[in-house]
Formats: sequence, structure tokens, C-alpha cells
Amino acid sequence: MSLLLPIPSPPHISTSLLSPPTFPLHPHPSFLYDHPQPLPTTTTHYRGRERLRPASIMKNPHGFLRKYFCSSFRGERGAEDFGSGAEDEEEEEESNIDVEEVEVETEENWNFGSCYLPDRWDVLGLGQAMVDFSGMVDDEFLDKLGLEKGTRKLVNHEERGRVLRAMDGCSYKAAAGGSLSNSLVALARLGSRPIGGPALNVAMAGSVGSDPLGGFYRAKLRRANVHFLSEPIEDGTTGTVIVLTTPDAHRTMLAYQGTSSTVNYDPSLASLVSKTNILVVEGYLFELPDTIKTITKACEEARRCGALVAVTASDVSCIERHYDDFWEIVGNHADIVFANSDEARALCHFASKESPISATRYLSHFVPLISVTDGPRGSYIGVKGESVYIPPSPCTPVDTCGAGDAYTSGMLYGILRGMSDLKGMGTLAARVAATVVRQQGTRLRVHDAVELAESFAFHYDSSNVRSDVGSDHISSL
Repeated sequence: MSLLLPIPSPPHISTSLLSPPTFPLHPHPSFLYDHPQPLPTTTTHYRGRERLRPASIMKNPHGFLRKYFCSSFRGERGAEDFGSGAEDEEEEEESNIDVEEVEVETEENWNFGSCYLPDRWDVLGLGQAMVDFSGMVDDEFLDKLGLEKGTRKLVNHEERGRVLRAMDGCSYKAAAGGSLSNSLVALARLGSRPIGGPALNVAMAGSVGSDPLGGFYRAKLRRANVHFLSEPIEDGTTGTVIVLTTPDAHRTMLAYQGTSSTVNYDPSLASLVSKTNILVVEGYLFELPDTIKTITKACEEARRCGALVAVTASDVSCIERHYDDFWEIVGNHADIVFANSDEARALCHFASKESPISATRYLSHFVPLISVTDGPRGSYIGVKGESVYIPPSPCTPVDTCGAGDAYTSGMLYGILRGMSDLKGMGTLAARVAATVVRQQGTRLRVHDAVELAESFAFHYDSSNVRSDVGSDHISSL
């Protein structure tokens, strides 16, 4: 199909949004926009013809001024440094525990210490807070439970219990999971040291209950240098996701939202959004009741304060169920959209035979920057109706769960480090994804993150290549 303008608009999207908005936003790369960079002391954000209030940003010679002093929280092993993450990594990836053990550990061992929060957040994620229970199973296990391999479905308390009972005796792991938290942890680990710029401040807002699983979730993120800033819901229960991975690296997910599945836009959340440079909205959040109001207000506040808004597509079935809500946010507020090829086609209402290149180009007429992954075939970055192809990073897949989340973290890291070379940014993101795919578990390990960050810093310092529309890196129409 031809993707030359004019292009039909999705539902409820004004044709005035077909051209990418032209607004400067320092220190983010200028390839997103048409104007030169503004003075470093302020950020001015535009949407169409409307000029919004400038938002002041504190600067030092290397970027945003950050204040980050945190005491550790203490368990039976005593105080531990948040910044190192080595001990956290081993516990996060290798501990095999069930629901009961999570509850005991959370109730008896963990207590939060004091923390001095930074003045601004590089990234604030708004999404579902879910505890993941992940394990390896075979196809026969799925067949016995009547589960379709490779799908994601919502389950109730009874269905969750049935699956967990069937896994009794199997080895599985518990982690502070969710697609968004995977990306945020990877980003925090990539930016944990001042390599190529100051250390990054990463936070998340969402919904957890006051139950032990909620405490477990908050503690795990804090140990990974991601601050979970929302207060727990009194007497609420925290959601869980059971991730069943088969030997062919396909994953089947069963999500239980819990009774704390609501995110309200209150003064606390508004304050957090006003102090972030990139707001990332998780697509799974659209599944929660009435969250479109919260998402809309958060995006409006972020844009008013000069922040970028990124949206993760998350899941095809989620897009299909909430298509109009997705386009309400994507078409009116998003600067960046992260999706895989199936999700991108779902957003475009394209048939499965359409190529991811077509979907990438189409979406880039509505959003300044589009990132579309296509599994082992590589990925695409779309800008202004054209696309950059990113070859896959070679690896032997062990567990594909978390690959897209890791790719997202690499893209965010490149943007925050001021990279304007789309090819280089996509290559970094592909390397982060490949690193996660070749291991068991969804989290980027600390030592791998440091090596990737050092590699990226070397590439960035030694390369002046810039990918933009019209360059050799852009595929022809």
C-alpha cells in the first residue's frame, strides 16, 4: 500500500496532527523535531500552534543537575548499597520462592530506610505494578490446563490458584515484574554510573496493595535503584502475572489484577509528573478501570511542563479492546511509541500480511518517533514517514520474555544520553535486548548493563554519524 500523504486519520484524530509537531526539547536529540536546540536553562514545548508555559530545568556542565542520596533498607543481612546492585541481581534472578515465602520474607525481613529524592526524574513510568511468577514448562503442561501458548489473558483469583497448584513442585521465580518495571530496571542499571553522562534517576508510579506482595514489589524495585513513589492502597491486594515459558522460548502469561487495580490522578502524581523529563505510559494500564482519565491528565501535565511522553503498546489484545483510548493518547499526546510488529499493525488496523516497515512508516506520520521490534528479524525506527532498519544483534535465544522491554530501555537510554544517530541508538537497544534474550529471566544483569553502557559511551565519543530523514540510513519509500 502507498504511504504517501494524504493519509487517512485513525478514529478521533484530527488531520492537523499528520505532520510531526515542531518543538524543541533540550537535552533530547533534535532529530525528533525541526527547530534548533533552545538555550540550556529552559525548555519550551509546543503542540501545533499553541505555545505552552516554559519549564525551568536545572543544569550542570554534563546535563541535568541531580541530587541522589539514599540510605539502604535493611534485612537480615544488614545494610546494602542500592547503587551496586550485584547482590540484588543474584536475589532477583536466582531465588526460587512461592507466594507464601514471598509473604514471610516481606513481612519479617524488609523495612524501608530514609531516602532523599532527587529534584527531577529522568524517567517516570506510569503503569501496572505486578509481581511476576515465572517458570519453565512444556507444551503438555499448557494443554492440561487448556492454555493457548504464546497468549496473554486476564484471570481471576480461582484461576490463578489453579495454575499455581499445578506448578507445585516446579521451580519458579518471583520478581517485581511487569513490562514497564522490566524497562525501568534495565534503564536504571544502564544509567547507574556516570558513563557518558550523570547517573540517571528513574521512578515508577502505579498501584500496589498494602499486602505483603505489595511490600515485596516496592522493596525489589528500590533495590534495583527504581523508586516506586505511589502509596499502597489500604487493604488492597497486589496484582500478579504467571509467566510460563516453553522450551521454544515462547511465553504464556496469566494476569491477575488484584483489588488494587486503579490509578488515580491526585496531587502527588501531578507533582511527580511535573518533575520528570520523560513520562512513560504502559499500555497495559489501559486495562484498568477509568485509567484513561488519569493517563490523559498525566500526559497533559507532562506536555505542559516540557517533558516527552512515551507510550508502550504492550499487547495486541489490549490494543483491540481499548483501540479508541490508545489513539486518544497516541494521537494527541505521544512523542514516542514503542511496539512490536503485531502491536504496530493493530494500532494501524493493518492485516497480518502487512510488513512492519509499512506500519512503522504509517505511525510515524502521527508520532515523532516510532520504535517497532520484529523479533529475530530486527527492528525499525520511524521518523516523518520513513524508517531506519536495525539488524538484530546475534544471540542464541533462551527466554524471549522481556526482550521488547529491554529494547525499550536501550532506546530511552540513548535519548537521555543525547544520541541523535538513530542507527546507533537502535543498535544499542538491539544489543540490550539480545543480552536479555540469551539468559533465563527478564532483567538485565548489572555487569551486563555496565559493559553495554561503557560500549555505548565509546561509540558515542568516537562517532559523529547522524541519522536523519534523507540520510543513507533511511530506507527508501
